[in-house]
Amino acid sequence: MTSRAHIGVGLISVGWMGRLHSRAYLAAPRHYPDLPVTTELVVAADTDPHSRAHATDVIGYREAVSDYQQVLDRDDVDVVSICSPNFLHHEIAMAAIAAGKPFWIEKPMGRSVRESSEIAREAAAAGLMTAVGFNYRHAPAVAHARKLVSEGALGTITNVRIALIADYSADPDGALTWRFQRDRAGTGVLGDLLSHGADLAQYIVGRISSVSGLTETFIRVRPLPASGAASHFSKGASGGPTGDVENEDYAAVLARFDSGAVGVLESSRVAIGPRAEYRLEVYGTKGSLRWDFQRLNELQLADDTSGYRTIMVGPGYGDFANFQPGAGTSMGFDDLKTIEASLFLRSVVEARQLAPSAADAWSASEIVDAAVRSAASGSWTPVAAVEGTTTYDA
Repeated sequence: MTSRAHIGVGLISVGWMGRLHSRAYLAAPRHYPDLPVTTELVVAADTDPHSRAHATDVIGYREAVSDYQQVLDRDDVDVVSICSPNFLHHEIAMAAIAAGKPFWIEKPMGRSVRESSEIAREAAAAGLMTAVGFNYRHAPAVAHARKLVSEGALGTITNVRIALIADYSADPDGALTWRFQRDRAGTGVLGDLLSHGADLAQYIVGRISSVSGLTETFIRVRPLPASGAASHFSKGASGGPTGDVENEDYAAVLARFDSGAVGVLESSRVAIGPRAEYRLEVYGTKGSLRWDFQRLNELQLADDTSGYRTIMVGPGYGDFANFQPGAGTSMGFDDLKTIEASLFLRSVVEARQLAPSAADAWSASEIVDAAVRSAASGSWTPVAAVEGTTTYDA
């Protein structure tokens, strides 16, 4: 029998994403029998007592605490998930590094380039494996798109279009939560959605070297939350006080790649109609491909003059076979996080960076930062290269 490492899991923040991380930790060894680990949910931290109760009574953590440092101080915690709001990411990640804990953190990793670079540099200096929640790159259709591009099936890549268009903030009566405040969230849709687009673009085509950005805030005032526990789906207090939205609802970025390709990245959180329309298009001298998250298990490919044909992904495409036996039986969003968890756990036990890394998140942050500066100046702006292990170019 193959020996398996026992991995004790600590969770910081028991919201939707923290619950998803927890399920993914448990699911990963079941979907990947060759993964040499067993996982145990040890302790979760949250300031909300109802969330702590959910962690133990529903998710299955042995204990729940109010102070995240109690998670990091535990000898039986081997890895940590950081699923807190953006304004706590840097503080908690630096504490995890100081404690020597490999961590899986959601994006944007930092509110700024400074925060992201500090996290990435210090994690690398400490020799820690990391993971960042760039889950869309794990879709089997996207894995196949990357393979087609790298093998030259589309010829020389000429241009890329990526759009992440959503409606989660389209209601002007939606509450003014931390997501709309610059000191707590950093950027708006740039960090929340377009960072995914930047990662996808670089994962498929290679490094983005310069950008020209445009941003706009369409809903400039929102009602204050009715309670402190409001999420970005919550309504504000009717007829109550309001506050200013401090970051962008919409962003568009023109991009140049090191390869010579060019691209357009667009994102909105206030579009009416699309719910989660996250599209990738890659064009080359011999063909093109298209993928949309809303049709997760399909890839459109045009590699001759007859136009697009639809490929229904199945075994042999990315990690599909680890979840379903045949094409047509669909994978879902949670499965993408399970793939991410498996990569993180394997990174830890094999001591080699396989999951999207803190350096990948730093790289995406450099693109976001350059887009912000470009939008302010109206000029093309270079994107700084980063240090450390990036997996988009592996």
